[in-house]
Amino acid sequence: MKKAPLSVSIVIPNWNGAALLRKNLPAVIAAANGAQIIVADDASEDESVKLLADLFPEVSVVASSTRQGFSGNINNGVANATGDIIILLNTDVRPNKDFIPPLIARFSDPRVAAVGCLEESHEPEGVVKRGRGIARWEKGFFVHSRGEVNATDTAWVSGGSSAFRRSVWQELGGMDTVYNPFYWEDIDLSYQILKSGYTIMFEPKSVVGHYHEEGKIKTSFTPSDIKRIVYRNQFIFLWKNISDPSLWAVHCLWMPVRLAQALLRGDMLMLQGYGMVLPRLIDVYKSRNRASVHWRRKDREIFPY
Repeated sequence: MKKAPLSVSIVIPNWNGAALLRKNLPAVIAAANGAQIIVADDASEDESVKLLADLFPEVSVVASSTRQGFSGNINNGVANATGDIIILLNTDVRPNKDFIPPLIARFSDPRVAAVGCLEESHEPEGVVKRGRGIARWEKGFFVHSRGEVNATDTAWVSGGSSAFRRSVWQELGGMDTVYNPFYWEDIDLSYQILKSGYTIMFEPKSVVGHYHEEGKIKTSFTPSDIKRIVYRNQFIFLWKNISDPSLWAVHCLWMPVRLAQALLRGDMLMLQGYGMVLPRLIDVYKSRNRASVHWRRKDREIFPY
């Protein structure tokens, strides 16, 4: 018997993004081809909810009365999705009309749990092609960077333009709110997927435009605030995810060295980020315990060190 085609839900997290919704949502609707579209609104104070009701009645709105942060807001949206595949798009993302079919085709392999899009990222220096990540363990730290887009393997998929198998999302609990308000939550979920024995991929034929400079994070937080949170969440990722004893030993050996180096070069944001995670160690420990029941692979099997 021929299998039924996979159904799709598109989830768009929004916070005070009325102007971006007005600008980019028509392209999402044009590409959706009847797929369910959900905007998860994170207690916006602008006209986002009214605009959606007035201009885009075909879009479902899941509105929170209090701020949830990026992870919590996306989880709210996905909880109301019905599709077999969940496509995540940020409000500052404008997809090409034919971006969905190449994504869905990758899920014909039952081991594939997530697929990332090719982002044509509009940045001050021009358009940069992003979406494929490379990563490695280096001196007990997880080092990641942009990879060339001429291959289909990837170290993670971006939460701003990617697709997930809903059954695996539900199995693993979605994005971890310990990373709120933003950043590293998509790298963490990708790592959970890999550590649980599934596969992630990059699809260069699924193209979206990403207008970072218009996004709410860069327009609502200072560069120092963002960098401080990124540092904090890097430490959360490490302490949540490292499980190989030998990798723990390397991390513990190099941690004081890295902090001393930050002090010597005057990188107070790294030291502040480190300080910010210490009061949250209990939350990190609980998050680690929830995640570890799904782990099937060792750290060295995912990224050798």
